[in-house]
Amino acid sequence: MSDEQRFLVNALELAYANVENNGRPFGAVVVKDREVLATGVNEILRTNDPTSHAELNAIRAASQKLHSANLAGCTVYASGQPCPMCMAAMRLAGISEVVYAYSNDDGTPFGLSTAKIYEEMAKPFSEQSMKINHVPVRLSSRIGLYEKWQRKQTPNV
Repeated sequence: MSDEQRFLVNALELAYANVENNGRPFGAVVVKDREVLATGVNEILRTNDPTSHAELNAIRAASQKLHSANLAGCTVYASGQPCPMCMAAMRLAGISEVVYAYSNDDGTPFGLSTAKIYEEMAKPFSEQSMKINHVPVRLSSRIGLYEKWQRKQTPNV
């Protein structure tokens, strides 16, 4: 069995165990240098948190283990095709590769596909079903928020 298959089996076993614990059928493993850094399962039903996806929980645990939000060089192995939220989080974390066992096509008959969300998010904001507005409010008594942040990041020379 290849490393890729072994890590996918790990993610699948987590997903099966989560189903046995009345959770949703999703598990994820974060790997770096062929070592499992962290695992996660979907905890939406347990926590009532719609962001508690397996991939995000595994990413959070890996970040804590590495004491870094930068997960460059890591691979996420997931039981199912990651949703757009998880894909965005993995990109923000610098994940190098994503490998998954079940596709959106596999999940469609069971109501477990996120393909429609991908389609919706590919549309311009003005065409999406969720109302999205940019209102450029600024505090006239304060410097720009992003400028304030940049100044805090740059040590005085």
